Amino acid sequence: MASFGDSGPMARPRKERPPTASEQLEALLGYPWPFPGRPPKQDLSTWTVTDDWPEHIPVTEVEVDLFEAWFGDLFDELFGPCR
Repeated sequence: MASFGDSGPMARPRKERPPTASEQLEALLGYPWPFPGRPPKQDLSTWTVTDDWPEHIPVTEVEVDLFEAWFGDLFDELFGPCR
């Protein structure tokens, strides 16, 4: 029984794929690419994020108008229309 394999007189030759850029760099440099970068200078697990914004943030009328113009439909959907 005949099978459809990769051998025999009617088999198509496989095209060899070109090496990727990373493979080319590895062959050129002699070590894998990408190589590890410089380690951080500080231990990031010890960092603390703080919020120093004031409790009330001033907003101008122009800023309110801008947000209402662009996001008015969304605000109405979330909070209901203005009364």
